[in-house]
Amino acid sequence: MVDTDLPQQTRTLHGMFTAVPPRYDLINHIITLGLDWRWRRSAAETCLDGRPRHILDLGCGTGDLAINIALLAGESVKVTGLDYSLPMLERAREKAAAAGVGERTEFLHGDAIELPFPDASLDGVGISFAFRNLTWKNPVRLPHLAEVLRVLKPGGRYVIVESSQPENRLIRAAFHLYLKAFVGPVGTALSGNRGAYRYLAESATRYYNPAEVREMLLAAGFSAVSYRPLLFGAAGIHAASR
Repeated sequence: MVDTDLPQQTRTLHGMFTAVPPRYDLINHIITLGLDWRWRRSAAETCLDGRPRHILDLGCGTGDLAINIALLAGESVKVTGLDYSLPMLERAREKAAAAGVGERTEFLHGDAIELPFPDASLDGVGISFAFRNLTWKNPVRLPHLAEVLRVLKPGGRYVIVESSQPENRLIRAAFHLYLKAFVGPVGTALSGNRGAYRYLAESATRYYNPAEVREMLLAAGFSAVSYRPLLFGAAGIHAASR
């Protein structure tokens, strides 16, 4: 059941991503031309900079970022995934077990604006392709950013891998055409969920550019924000410190 006290945007997204899971991973691989796994691997490597001991995969979905972190880190790092979609969490646990890291990963049902961790308790928070959902036209943007700051230790980092806006105008136009002509229709056809993939195409087309994301993070209280473009800037990795 979705909490009816939540903002409309949050309730809508909850419904979308609870309905998607049966073919969620397959669709992600297809619409990113198989690059999503590589991008999450790069984000996992970034999360592990500085020898962290406990990392949260926020909005973990079916667990790919958490699993990558666990595989790369070995037993020295505690990895927790959190999501509000119970079907995705169930799939994440199955995938972690199949990858051999089921005993070293924990998946929790929860919300990004009420994280179940004490203040200054996490060395890092990672998020893969859910940051856009939490920040684009979403009234929970500021509470979510405040919660990440709250649970991070001083010096801890928020690592974000997300769609972005290519700097080159022609590449940006081609990327937007790809989202409209391929991602939306193919995602809809494979999932049967027109709303979810229409939203994905629209939000990625209109999402903030790297400078705007940087300003958002700095305004929220983060520092030392870095950015690394992926695929000519169609996606990118932001890293911000508390």
